[in-house]
Amino acid sequence: MTSPDARQLILLAGERTIAERGPDVALRDIAVAAGQRNNSAVHYHFGSRDGLIVAIIERHQPALENRRTALLADHEASGAADTVAALIAILVRPMFDVPYTEGSTHYARFLEQARAHPAVGGPDLHEKRWHATRVLVARLFKAMPYGSPAIKRYRLQAMSTVMFALLADYERQEFGGETDRITVQDNILAMLVGLLTEPVTTD
Repeated sequence: MTSPDARQLILLAGERTIAERGPDVALRDIAVAAGQRNNSAVHYHFGSRDGLIVAIIERHQPALENRRTALLADHEASGAADTVAALIAILVRPMFDVPYTEGSTHYARFLEQARAHPAVGGPDLHEKRWHATRVLVARLFKAMPYGSPAIKRYRLQAMSTVMFALLADYERQEFGGETDRITVQDNILAMLVGLLTEPVTTD
């Protein structure tokens, strides 16, 4: 088994350091965390801070999209309705395990810190690369039972904000066993579904 190369080490260190200290952390600190003697190593491999953030996301996104695509295909083959609960499960469940099979330890916390970056929520999400996510968001919009189009968009944005926070909190937790882990996962999904489906009451 070969050892990780400098680029891979910087990706892992960048993910962890940005998760812990925010996206404005000094690039030389990321280089040091990656064990690189050259303080310009991030610039050499990624061109800029933005390039590093994009590369961290692109390291995981293909596997996440592949899992979502497979889950969506299973959902369609079953003939089940496009309920908010079913679509949220397809969108979110891959985040509980896919990044960590690729060696990550801080990906959800990284996303919580970097979610305002264009690579996380910019035009590429909606127009180019993240096809499964785009399809799921469009179907969620149609499946939401209440609200004008503007309110639905507002709730979807709020759900995204809460999703990043809940996934980061999940990543921080230490679980007593698999049952505890699954219980927390199910509660995260239920809370996100509630954000999109609970009607406004006037009582």
